[in-house]
Amino acid sequence: MSGKKLENGLIENCAPTLAGMKSAGLFRYFFDDRGEAANEIDEVNRLLNGRGVYVEALRWDENAVLVYTYRPDQVQKELNDPEAAELLAACGYPDRDAESCIRHLEGRLHHSCCFPHEIGVFLGYPPEDVKGFIVNGGRNCKCCGLWKVYCNEKEKMQLFHKLKRCSEIYLQVFSEGRDLVQMTVCA
Repeated sequence: MSGKKLENGLIENCAPTLAGMKSAGLFRYFFDDRGEAANEIDEVNRLLNGRGVYVEALRWDENAVLVYTYRPDQVQKELNDPEAAELLAACGYPDRDAESCIRHLEGRLHHSCCFPHEIGVFLGYPPEDVKGFIVNGGRNCKCCGLWKVYCNEKEKMQLFHKLKRCSEIYLQVFSEGRDLVQMTVCA
């Protein structure tokens, strides 16, 4: 199957999203042929969209693509959080509509000289931690796991443990032959 390499990347980097525990994941996917990589993304979408999971190429480079894997309903819910909405408005996002916001983020990834740190909101990171990261320039965090934590560190360390355990289980089950569709929880 041509998409096996992409499927491996999805399992390694986005298992909590596939499991419905996290709204989104992001990873860099390296390829030899851009057309083949685009076809792999299309095929994975054909398999997973009916389960409520979408995969998008947010930014293409010469031999890699930034792959965003997400559950639109969960992302929309997170964008509706008042603190997240305030943060995104301060970064120039026009509204709270998930599709519009993702397109705006995609533009920022193409045109910004540095990585847009508000991307954490799109990955399901708590808005208070995204804001803390931006305000502190990535310094002074209380702890670090899947993201830098600026408050409620005990609660978030427990969450990190659950998400890491999910990833370990998904990698194990995938290596034993379960396929991507079987491992994707329906929305």
